[in-house]
Parts: sequence; structure tokens; C-alpha cells
Amino acid sequence: MKKQIFIIDTSAILSGKPLDIPQGILVTTSGVAEELSPGGRDYRTFQLLIEKGLQIHAPTKASLHLVQQRAKETGDDQRLSTADVEILALALDYKGEADCEVTILTDDYSIQNVALLLNLRFQGFSRKEITQRYQWISHCPGCKRRFQEPVDVCPVCGTKTHVIIHKKKKLPSKHG
Repeated sequence: MKKQIFIIDTSAILSGKPLDIPQGILVTTSGVAEELSPGGRDYRTFQLLIEKGLQIHAPTKASLHLVQQRAKETGDDQRLSTADVEILALALDYKGEADCEVTILTDDYSIQNVALLLNLRFQGFSRKEITQRYQWISHCPGCKRRFQEPVDVCPVCGTKTHVIIHKKKKLPSKHG
């Protein structure tokens, strides 16, 4: 029987919902810990999870690199935090182990979007999972130009750009 690995991101901790998974192993990264303010309610929840067996692991450099490449393809590289990239990379590492079945617990749509591209299983925690695959681009509200590469300020007119959805692709009924 395969080990059930559940990788949690910051949104799962911030949800305030109990993370009681009796037949699985909870895992996260140090990047998630760094996103929590010491002393706050969420940090105390995180510390309690550690006491109950939450494991903290670091992903491999190869997996981090692959996640960063795939995130560029969708434009999510502009939207993912370092912790988000670590979560995806750690899921890739566990997916490569024959005796593990891995699921990412996250409400973050950018994590879910890249997970789809990497064929990683995920589950929403407080919100429903995404139903479409997104591709993001930079858009200038001033001159209306669109840029495939991340651009903070439009090189044509100097206006601050926004990240918008460029393409949507409907997903089959279930992912992963």
C-alpha cells in the first residue's frame, strides 16, 4: 500500500480549518514557515501541526528548476511565491517515489494551475479547485499593449502594467 503524502501550503494553514489526516503524512517546506508571522494565531497553528507530526522537507534543486520553467509557460511565475514554488517542487520529488501517492492541499489557483501542467494531484481546502487552466500575461492599461514576458512598467508608454488572463482552457471533469 502506498504512503499517502499531503503537502500543505500556507493557504491551508491560514484557512483555520483543522488539518486532521489520520491515514496520511502531512509535509510542507521551510518557505511556508517563513510566510507566517511568529506569535500570531496562524503561527501557533503551524507549531501545533509540527507537534502533531507535520514534517518539513526541502525540495531538490532539479525539481525547483522544473517548476520555475513550467510556471513561466503559464505566466504563473509572476504570481507564485518562493514557498509556492517549493510546495510544487516537493510534490514532484514525492511523485517520483514509487511507494508514495502525493496530493497538494491548496486553495491557491496559481499553484493548482502549475500543478495541472506538471500532472500533480491537488485538492482545494476551503475553496473549489480551478476548472480552467490559465495563462497569464502583462497588460498595459495605458497603451493596451500585451507582453508575454513579465513587465512591471510598459517600455512603450511608461505605465505600470497588470497581470491578466490571456487564455483559458476548460479542464476535464477531474485532474491528476
